[in-house]
Amino acid sequence: MALQCRLSGATFQSLKLATIPISSSSSRFIFRTLPKTLNLALFSRHSAPKAPPFSVLIRNLSAPAVAAAPAAETSDIKVVKPQWNAAIDFKWIRDNKEAVAVNIKNRNSNANLELVLQLYDKMLNLQKEVERLRGERNNVANKMKGKLEPSERQKLIEEGKNLKEALTTLEEDLVKLRDELQIEAQCIPNLTHPDVPIGWEDSSKLRNMVGSPRKFDFPIKDHLQIGKELDLFDFDAAAEVSGSKFYYLKNEAVMLEMALVNWTLTEAMKRGFTPLTTPEIVRSSVVEKCGFQPRGENTQVYSIEDSDQCLIGTAEIPVGGIHMDSIVAESALPLKYVAFSHCFRTEAGAAGTATRGLYRVHQFSKVEMFILCRQEESDMYHEELVKIEEDLFSSLGLHFKILDMATGDLGAPAYRKFDVEAWMPGLERYGEISSASNCTDYQSRRLGIRYRPSESPSTTSKKGKTNLAATKFVHTLNATACAIPRMLVCLLENFQQEDGSVIIPHPLRPFMGGVEAIYPKSR
Repeated sequence: MALQCRLSGATFQSLKLATIPISSSSSRFIFRTLPKTLNLALFSRHSAPKAPPFSVLIRNLSAPAVAAAPAAETSDIKVVKPQWNAAIDFKWIRDNKEAVAVNIKNRNSNANLELVLQLYDKMLNLQKEVERLRGERNNVANKMKGKLEPSERQKLIEEGKNLKEALTTLEEDLVKLRDELQIEAQCIPNLTHPDVPIGWEDSSKLRNMVGSPRKFDFPIKDHLQIGKELDLFDFDAAAEVSGSKFYYLKNEAVMLEMALVNWTLTEAMKRGFTPLTTPEIVRSSVVEKCGFQPRGENTQVYSIEDSDQCLIGTAEIPVGGIHMDSIVAESALPLKYVAFSHCFRTEAGAAGTATRGLYRVHQFSKVEMFILCRQEESDMYHEELVKIEEDLFSSLGLHFKILDMATGDLGAPAYRKFDVEAWMPGLERYGEISSASNCTDYQSRRLGIRYRPSESPSTTSKKGKTNLAATKFVHTLNATACAIPRMLVCLLENFQQEDGSVIIPHPLRPFMGGVEAIYPKSR
């Protein structure tokens, strides 16, 4: 069963000896114990129905927490308490509810906006009542400071006691209401760039086409056949050792992976990116805060049983957490990172010839770019990331297209996403090799990453103290610089030769010790 926040909800499947929420019509969930098997959590894709385009201000919301601790219990129902809170601008949501509602529909989210607004109004009213009672309690306390008749003092003592009891009850209700509001509001996905096409994945717009497909004058092979003949990888042995969709790289394929990683890191560093290697196990809360949330029955994140930790599906997650709960100096922005990591994905539901071989696997190496910047600069850096991807892939001689992805293909954090799909002649189709997303302040509001503008502070304080400029949330962006298995598919299939060899693109040769081609071992 899954908690129904499909664009950004939360689900754990088969959690060992744990109580996991099952979907309900509100933020109150029923708990049950699930079987003793591997604990898995998900991020997946959903599509959206077509609807008229709309234009909205750039403002970001938040998505839900996965792990939630049970709180107060009413009969057989327990209230879910979030383990962390996102800095959600509820007033902005209320003031722009029409735009938010359209965005929820376009992104195929089942976030309950009406419930969020109802809870917000209820919370505001409850806050006012709490403040009123606090004021009355203070008035009673002040009256008791003077000289009073014993009967009058006793009357005030009773009144104060009643006010304290009423206030305690209301304050407890207010905490529960805030938790309920937080969980419901976290289901709302980020808003969407007004130029993003509305609809399913096939509604995505072609942004650019680079190069042209290579013409072969001999029967072409797919990367599986090429790899077998050149002794480059072994899926059968890996299946025995680890299971399906695992693989051993061998011989020149190992060198080619290292060459791709080092070349990509070198090129990114030339463009001002700081290289990182990252932890590959992170707290589940960091995964959630980055917006990688369940939106269906399938799952892509491996969670570690009996812990609050997950294997990463992308270096975006640990890099996003590196400045968590901090204020960055504006002078330090933009912060540009290029991170190498291994990635782990369950790829649940993936099957068929379109995903065979190295195209869709459970473990792979990847180089990821990540930028933290000022709010007004994120569109510019999004273009920069796409240009870097285009330069990298075109320098390798690949034919590819860049797509402006439709609302139905956007993950919960993405304000806009461009995918790169390269031609894979052996598979006879285009395959995604990269994506670049502008997440605006969606992730930073959850991760708590802000910056303080360096504008001249004012000194209007009555005590003469300097008033610092108010902090702002950074904008975050990410882009795949090189996903190794799919890049191997592209290189092997596009640069195969009639004699069975594979030519190594010129930019990679210095990183392979000057090797220019991979030849059959019998040669």
